[in-house]
Amino acid sequence: MASGMEDQKDQLAESLDDLFTSVSTMIKGELQGTNNILELLEKMNVRVAEEYKGFGDVASGLRVFVEQLKSKSNSFDEYVQQIDAIERQVTEFEAVISMLDKHVSLLESKMQSVYQIPPS
Repeated sequence: MASGMEDQKDQLAESLDDLFTSVSTMIKGELQGTNNILELLEKMNVRVAEEYKGFGDVASGLRVFVEQLKSKSNSFDEYVQQIDAIERQVTEFEAVISMLDKHVSLLESKMQSVYQIPPS
């Protein structure tokens, strides 16, 4: 009977050893899967960081371009002011020409009435 107990203990020990080995293998597999996922995530983070670095370079270039455009725009302000002044002068000149045209027409009609020249 002692030998039967020893056999049962050996079978139990083997079963427990198999169980622990199987559980250990399962846990190692789970950990390896988790490790693989973390490595993939790390690679993805590196790739995204590289991509955003490129966007940062583009944004920096655009900022410089916008500053250059702003500088050029400011240099045109003087010309815009000159154009506005010319436009005001042209409007005033048109008003003077209109008044002169009316005055010439009035003088012409007076001259025609004094000399009785038929209108042309």
